[in-house]
Amino acid sequence: MKRSDLATLISLAALWGASYLFIRMGAGQFGAVPLAGARAALAALLLTPLLALRGAGGLRELRAHWKPIALVGITNSALPFVLFSFAALTLPAGLSSIFTAATPLFTAVIAWLWLNERLSGMRVAGLAVGFAGVLWLVWDKTALAAHGIASAHATTHTAVHATALAIAACLAATLLYGFSANFSKRRLGGVSPLAVATGSQIVSAVVLAVPAISLWPATAPAPHAWAALFALALACTAFAYVLFFRLIASVGPSRAMTALFLIPAFGVLWGALFLGETFTVAMAIGCGVILAGTALTTGVVRLPGQRQAPAARAVAVACRDQSACPATGS
Repeated sequence: MKRSDLATLISLAALWGASYLFIRMGAGQFGAVPLAGARAALAALLLTPLLALRGAGGLRELRAHWKPIALVGITNSALPFVLFSFAALTLPAGLSSIFTAATPLFTAVIAWLWLNERLSGMRVAGLAVGFAGVLWLVWDKTALAAHGIASAHATTHTAVHATALAIAACLAATLLYGFSANFSKRRLGGVSPLAVATGSQIVSAVVLAVPAISLWPATAPAPHAWAALFALALACTAFAYVLFFRLIASVGPSRAMTALFLIPAFGVLWGALFLGETFTVAMAIGCGVILAGTALTTGVVRLPGQRQAPAARAVAVACRDQSACPATGS
């Protein structure tokens, strides 16, 4: 990989990791649904002209494939945007970013259940390791208490309930990413990734428009929340797409997907630097276990002579077609 490509990959992971920071900054001021709706609308406003500049072909693709693109927009953008924004009302940015690392695990499980892809012994081991890391984080009270989550609620019971809902929202979002990855592979394999990206944001904006407007806060959000919204929509969503497409064209989808493994590192880093979040030993263990499981499941780490796992090809193809990339939706 050339230095310029490596710089692009790191920049992309840094932007995707920063999305959790900006969601955390904006969710409390806007609310989960208004933040998600405004994010999609702004991203659509920027991506649509980019698609139009590529000629009539992209617009024709939107019209020809609007039904599957609409489903991708709902499952890969609209719902995950809302779910991660809801989770950010309770969970720190770094912890939310770590849960996203489980996306390839869900992608592999759904590919096995839906597309009948074979689960090798290596992949089964990877799934077991990865989900063990998820369970570690879910049940670890030390990592959550370090962020003062309990103190933000009236009672311990309320705190546990709110935290459980937030974690469930993160995992539901990653499950939706896994579905979108496999659906995109099956139905949108030949469609321009920019057309899918633009269409999905347009659909997401339309779907969320009415609830976002009806739930718009009566009190004007603070300037820092507006800044977070614009950074989230323009930098972490629209501009990140541009970088991602450039990286795919240069190094291919399989190498481009390695940016997914760097997202938790940047998510934790930005949370610690700008929000004063604490990164505990327990969180480090959970993150490491999830990433190890993901590496085994996708075939990034494999025995000498072993062929690339089907899951790696599934995620790579879906990344090429836009919808497997969590931070495009997170």
